[in-house]
Amino acid sequence: MTESKQVWKGNVLRAWVDYNGHLNDAYYALIFSYSLDAFMDVIGLDEEGRKASAYTIFTLEAHIKYVKEAHENEELLTKVTVLNRDAKRVHLWFEMKNKENDTVATSEQMVMGIDQSSGRPAPFPESVDVRINQFPRLAKENWPAGANTLMGIREKK
Repeated sequence: MTESKQVWKGNVLRAWVDYNGHLNDAYYALIFSYSLDAFMDVIGLDEEGRKASAYTIFTLEAHIKYVKEAHENEELLTKVTVLNRDAKRVHLWFEMKNKENDTVATSEQMVMGIDQSSGRPAPFPESVDVRINQFPRLAKENWPAGANTLMGIREKK
């Protein structure tokens, strides 16, 4: 099994293009949100799965890095990698790619499973847990170079 799995594919819509002539930063976030929804579908938490299990996922934290401009009508896709996980959380790495397979942006996300009846964090249902485990968990030394890095202004020496 590969380390990442394609979960979303689409084109940059005209309404998503900003005054600079490229994909507005808010729409990178929207695409990554759609990508998380697609990941949820893959692990059995589509609309039907959420209703049947009374379980969903909330995003705890997300960090987007903008690497390359995307323009109107440009075809993009996203891939997801599971960096780490425990009984009720998953640390995800999304990469947005263009047709040339260049990385356009990345989104690192920490998500948590929620029991909808209590509104509280809860372990993943067994069927969801099995599907998450179908994604290999990367050893930390194999994580993408931009994963788990701090944001800040680099000091000049």
